[in-house]
Amino acid sequence: QVELGESGGGSVQAGGSLRLSCQVSGSRWRRYRAYCMGWSRQIPGQEREAVAGIYFDEDADDNKFYAASVKGRFTISRNSAKDTLYLQMNDLKPEDAGTYYCAGEGYDGSCRLESTFDYWGQGTQVTVSS
Repeated sequence: QVELGESGGGSVQAGGSLRLSCQVSGSRWRRYRAYCMGWSRQIPGQEREAVAGIYFDEDADDNKFYAASVKGRFTISRNSAKDTLYLQMNDLKPEDAGTYYCAGEGYDGSCRLESTFDYWGQGTQVTVSS
């Protein structure tokens, strides 16, 4: 069993910053040799939008990728020792508001923004006021 839990959401004014965290737990998670993880967001009534993703394993440098809407403002990173994924969000805009979800899976040969992950968190709310 693998569980993901997000934290760090909140309310900020436009131009502000937030850092989201995603804690991964479960013995099955350590069995993989490579990983694909990502962050997505959803506004009620709209489809979920993937915003950032990362591929990592023990041997190679991390491969990170972003949606055009957040590139240059958001940074995805991880702390392997703590099994934690982060999303640093700077220069937030009202259109960045929504529920943010982290997701992950053992690498299955493909890792991209549109990946359909095996494991998902419950989400954390981000509100941005203008």
